[in-house]
Amino acid sequence: MIDVIKDTLFDAVKLLPFLFLAYLLMEYLEHKTGDKTKKIVQSSGKLGPLLGGILGIFPQCGFSAAAANLYAGRIITMGTLIAVFLSTSDEMLPILISEAAPIELILKILAIKLIIGVIAGFLIDGIHSIIIKKNKQKEDKTEEAIGHICENEHCDCEHGIFKSAFKHTINILVFIIIITFIINTLIYFIGEDNIANAIASVPFIGILVSSLLGLIPNCAGSVIITELYLSNLISFGSMIAGLLVGSGIGILVLFKSNKHIKDNIKIISILYLIGVISGIIIDLICKI
Repeated sequence: MIDVIKDTLFDAVKLLPFLFLAYLLMEYLEHKTGDKTKKIVQSSGKLGPLLGGILGIFPQCGFSAAAANLYAGRIITMGTLIAVFLSTSDEMLPILISEAAPIELILKILAIKLIIGVIAGFLIDGIHSIIIKKNKQKEDKTEEAIGHICENEHCDCEHGIFKSAFKHTINILVFIIIITFIINTLIYFIGEDNIANAIASVPFIGILVSSLLGLIPNCAGSVIITELYLSNLISFGSMIAGLLVGSGIGILVLFKSNKHIKDNIKIISILYLIGVISGIIIDLICKI
């Protein structure tokens, strides 16, 4: 157990500078492009899923939250919101970067999330326009400020990018230490092969569980999923399933700002279904 603790702390210390630099870049992009990104999506029209998916893959601290508010005001479509949620990287990107994951792997994950997000977004908008008549009654469009959401929900943006990046780094580092310690302890007592075999023995169990973890409305889900994959405890398809569903605080903000609970449940169900189906297909392709 002493070796487990040492390995956990040593790995965490190695991550510290890379995590900080990754979050510093995220904060810089947020401050420079946050408002422009929101305006682009807001005026995207029928191209919303495409633009939302593309912009979602860029690391920004409050983009999924901004999209949730825009949807609550019916400024963007459900397809656009789904595309943003599916493509949003959340904490996955800084963790992969800090763990020195191959650039090919990072680009592959981002590309898969983008493609699935855009396709799903257009399909949802197409089906929605056919089955459900558009409500032409004017609704009050609640204007939200991305900085306000960022401040209250995520990253303390008003205090500058360095303080915000440091706060992010410490919060995630502590969580990574806890998750890594749990994983290392399980591996120590049970064995990596036994854990992997237990997950693999039940068809698609890893995908179902990973997709559920992705629904956690904060950074926890993506941290757990990414660390499990990097520890070789879940498959590539399971990781993709969870990371597709994970949208950071977007889901939390959606429930806060959108009063239509059934609508919110429908969105979560669609996300989960897309994550599970995508994970199954990817794992089947990987086995061929």
